[in-house]
Amino acid sequence: MTGADRFEFLGEEGSLEHGWNDLGKSALWTYNLHYFDDLRKAGAADRTDWHRALIARWIAENPPAMGVGWSPYPTSLRIVNWVTWDLATGHLDIEARRSLADQAEWLARNLETHILGNHLFANLKAQIFAGCYFAGPTADRWLGNALAIFERELGEQVLDDGANFELSPMYHAIFLADLLDILALDRVFPGRIPRSAGEMIIDAAERMLGWMATMTHPDGQIAFFNDSAIGIAADFASLKEYARRVGIRPSGPRVYDGSSSSGYFRLTRGPAVVIADIAAVGPDYQPGHAHADTLSFELSVGKQRVIVNSGTSVYGTCQERHRQRSTAAHSTLELDGKNSSDVWSGFRVGRRARATLHSLFAGGAVGSHDGYRFLKGRPRHERSWALGANELVVTDTVRGDHGCAWDAIVRFHLHPDCSSERIDDCTIRIALPCGSSIIGHSNHPMAITPGTWHPRFGSSIANLRIEIAWRADGSDPRCETTFKWNPDG
Repeated sequence: MTGADRFEFLGEEGSLEHGWNDLGKSALWTYNLHYFDDLRKAGAADRTDWHRALIARWIAENPPAMGVGWSPYPTSLRIVNWVTWDLATGHLDIEARRSLADQAEWLARNLETHILGNHLFANLKAQIFAGCYFAGPTADRWLGNALAIFERELGEQVLDDGANFELSPMYHAIFLADLLDILALDRVFPGRIPRSAGEMIIDAAERMLGWMATMTHPDGQIAFFNDSAIGIAADFASLKEYARRVGIRPSGPRVYDGSSSSGYFRLTRGPAVVIADIAAVGPDYQPGHAHADTLSFELSVGKQRVIVNSGTSVYGTCQERHRQRSTAAHSTLELDGKNSSDVWSGFRVGRRARATLHSLFAGGAVGSHDGYRFLKGRPRHERSWALGANELVVTDTVRGDHGCAWDAIVRFHLHPDCSSERIDDCTIRIALPCGSSIIGHSNHPMAITPGTWHPRFGSSIANLRIEIAWRADGSDPRCETTFKWNPDG
């Protein structure tokens, strides 16, 4: 909140001038208006009078089951925020508590079982919070029904290696925070959550911390795979500290032996970190946060991101949303100008790339996908990464039916802090802000083109990208690109 009735969400300011369901704002901005996240933000105590007035206004101007605010997802987040605020401050008055009970009962009858995924999990978390906060048969029903589904969803939505099954580092962080919130709630209401459920949460949270460490760059922020942006979820350091406070031991990056159930891996040597994707686009029945980013990767040298994916700055069905989900917006290979997975609308995926991990070893990995099988010749993209003491070698190979050829483009998107210039047709220099440089060399001509990077919602930052185009066929199927840097970073 920036004023008594003013807000900033997703990098965009607004107010209640046009009510709680302003058609001039995006659906996501309006959802945020109904979350009441500011009750838990830093400095919230200084805004207590605003918060009290805003809650009263919300109740008066949002009759039960009417408007965006009563959609199950914002209702779920609001229930948790109101309960948490009252437990911390005692400021929720009797009228607000009555409204809170009405919201919990309405939610119990409108769980998002048609969407599943993170939406259903948020619904269940809210029912658990309401069931613990209130007392009596109704509260017991909320809690019991939620826990019965919760344990099943927890087992499905947290993979063996600790990844949330939607395979978005941002939503992974949100999900992990949800688990830590429930553990904190269990300390306030001991005995309300069965011990078996508590043990499942602890086990899942420990594994999820490990996966988040794997997917976090040395700068402390998440890698950009699928729908991911900075500033929506808590960062790894904050979640690790929260976990410590509720009794979860901290965890470092996982070292995988090739059995990673998520399909993501991390290579580290000297100052360099590679985070890469040989993964499915997400759960088959809910790939809504997927991008066409299979076999993409990000590279940091020291604390500086160098090669990146383009990130996420917008939801909805606009052209920019479609572009940000495209293969071309990621550091991977594109064939014949097509996406490796058929991302469409705002949160839909048709044909999906099926990825295969062929090998994972110290300093390297090899994987492939069949996302271009619909093209003539049924081509398959294979990529290998080999990380040495002061270099990364990325090899892209296109394999398909004999006699067929495809227009191939390998793109490496650069962090905006990095500039680049051509040395010759096949060699470029990437200048880092610290003053050092990385030399890139390929067996095909390299071009430098303008692009944009989107680290936050509502944010678009100019950057550069390296493009390597060639006609891939049986006689020339391979593009090998080497990046070399000072071994001390």
